[in-house]
Amino acid sequence: MPHDDVARRLIVGLDVPDLRTAQAVVHDLDGTVSFYKIGYQLAFAGGLAFARELVEAGKSVFLDMKLLDIDNTVAKGVENIARMGVTMLTLHAYPKAMKAAVEAARGTPLCLLAVTVLTSMDEQDLIDAGYEYDPHTLVLRRAEQARLAGMGGIVCSASEAAAVRKIVGHDVAVVTPGIRPAGADHGDQKRVVSPGDAIRAGASHLVVARPIIAAPDRRAAAQAIIAEMAEAGRPV
Repeated sequence: MPHDDVARRLIVGLDVPDLRTAQAVVHDLDGTVSFYKIGYQLAFAGGLAFARELVEAGKSVFLDMKLLDIDNTVAKGVENIARMGVTMLTLHAYPKAMKAAVEAARGTPLCLLAVTVLTSMDEQDLIDAGYEYDPHTLVLRRAEQARLAGMGGIVCSASEAAAVRKIVGHDVAVVTPGIRPAGADHGDQKRVVSPGDAIRAGASHLVVARPIIAAPDRRAAAQAIIAEMAEAGRPV
């Protein structure tokens, strides 16, 4: 897999407190990374306007909003987000919400991603939240529901990527957060995998934040991850 193709599959999470820091990260990675994730933290600090700026600059944007609400509210939100020109949008993998979102995004290039189980959650966390399933079982159940709803991709731990890929086939994106290069701090992530192992397991896109944005040399950190992804080969 050529490095330019691999680089487009690396999504750098702009998990930073303000626009100035986000702009610095993008500046440091210019020419190496072209895909960025904007989540709650940055979204509520001017990140939505920044998302539009990135799109206008030719970058790809993954808007990590994890939408979940009544059908009409989800649909109207998706319609406006599609107009922003972002590439990916997350919502929680609840069947009714997914169906409403898919219908709202129909005819647009927006890729809707179903969030299965957060990578910060383990079995005890799910029990505490009232779920009857272990993380693996719940991920697979939601992946099947996302496939039936017509979602464009799945967000799951790389440790579940191979099983998810068997359910959704080869035409659906499998996006994996919780990626940590060897020796990196796991932070609050409980189900983590290396970049190479994630690609070999069937991930199409990797989301990496701290190991890049907190690195002394952000560009070198991103290049090392891209090289590991390239060495691993194409997704399953």
